Amino acid sequence: MTITRRDLLAGSAAMALSPIASRAFAAPLPRDAEIVVIGAGAAGIAAARRIAAAGRKVIVIEATPAIGGRCVTDSAAFDVPFDRGARWLYNPDSSPIAKLARGVSMDLMPASRGQRIRIGRRNARAGEAEDFLANLVRANRAIGDAVRGKADMPAAAALPKDIGVWAGTTDFVLGTQPTGRDLKDLSALDFAAMAQRDAPLACRQGLGTLIAKLGEGLPIVLSAPVTRIAWSGKDAQIETPAGTITAKAVILTASPNALLSGKIKFVPELPKRQQDAASKLMLGSYDHIALELPGNPLGLSRDDIVIEQSTDRATGFLLANLGGSSLCQVDVAGSFGAELSAKGEAAMVAFASEWLTKLFGSDVRSIAKRTTATRWNDMPYVFGAMSAASPGGQSGRKILMEPMGSVFFAGDAVHETQWGTVGGAWESGERAGDAALRKIGALKDAPVAEAPAKKKRTRARATAEPLPTGPRGVLWPRN
Repeated sequence: MTITRRDLLAGSAAMALSPIASRAFAAPLPRDAEIVVIGAGAAGIAAARRIAAAGRKVIVIEATPAIGGRCVTDSAAFDVPFDRGARWLYNPDSSPIAKLARGVSMDLMPASRGQRIRIGRRNARAGEAEDFLANLVRANRAIGDAVRGKADMPAAAALPKDIGVWAGTTDFVLGTQPTGRDLKDLSALDFAAMAQRDAPLACRQGLGTLIAKLGEGLPIVLSAPVTRIAWSGKDAQIETPAGTITAKAVILTASPNALLSGKIKFVPELPKRQQDAASKLMLGSYDHIALELPGNPLGLSRDDIVIEQSTDRATGFLLANLGGSSLCQVDVAGSFGAELSAKGEAAMVAFASEWLTKLFGSDVRSIAKRTTATRWNDMPYVFGAMSAASPGGQSGRKILMEPMGSVFFAGDAVHETQWGTVGGAWESGERAGDAALRKIGALKDAPVAEAPAKKKRTRARATAEPLPTGPRGVLWPRN
């Protein structure tokens, strides 16, 4: 049976130089700026655009030789652009990135409306798919209900006990695939706070290409990892191998993993409050395994999405025939993905080949031509995929939103509802940009408007009706 996205709820590491690398400042680093942005990913680019639009002097410092952070498009490995990191933009009607994309001639395409569930070597029958959907809806509601007005808990602890054969798939679709964490390692409160993630779009030229395009014209210093931030005085000093720069305000977009890695020394030391918050918002594990399969041996359509009725954690998420090409992508995540990634690229490609052979019968290993795999957990200055709160850690997002002297944090870990998404990172960057502008006196606080009354939302039944895609963590597909 083919399941449409109306019916199914659900929920990458070589870096090619971005198109704007040649436009970045060369060393030496400028000696001063009003605001320094550390990190040229989505959050950093958003913050810098905000500050530049206000006519203030901003410098972006990036540790790697590329723009984009965890949005990286590889245009050389295959015949189509391959997003090694994030792929999807959600909620295009309200997404500022989607609106900006149209202004820079980037082509956005909706995700496939057809997804399949495999049971062994066949597609799920209508009754089986309906049973899965019903259990998915029950599980989704149960996690939110379990923490309504109550203390946090692992999301897995709230699951109904009678899900049966769909237990593994439910864990994968609600937890592992959208967040990079197994449900047992995921905060139920964070899950419940998750915002709508509707109508996902991909960029034909690659999401990494789009983010780089949006950084054009900004003053960006590449290959300049920050080694020390002295932040307690009136001005902050940021040290890099290219020199030291003084700023009135700093926007730091480093991931929680990078913050705690010791790569950046803070003077004074990073306060325990921020350390504890970051430690509970560590990045989950999520990687892409790409295989070029000429001749469409899986018999799937363009951009088809496939999951399986899984009995253990060793499972994946297939995005087939990307953009009508012969490139297929198997995503692995959570504890299994982390264990597999640690074994190296060869082991990852071997798993993807064996998994696809198990589901479709074709000897994928003998058919596959060019292959590659991302290993984000080992990426310098990143050390993971997307932020997800561990049980008891959801409040850490608000802590990281607080200014630390002249330092303001941004990134997907800092957004209270759009965590783990490019849109959340972008919005956090814009917020941090505004906060930094206020810090230097370039932006006045606007009057606080009364919040509009929220409309009551009812949940659809697991029938042919459209089903909601949040706010309690039901995501499809995932970055």
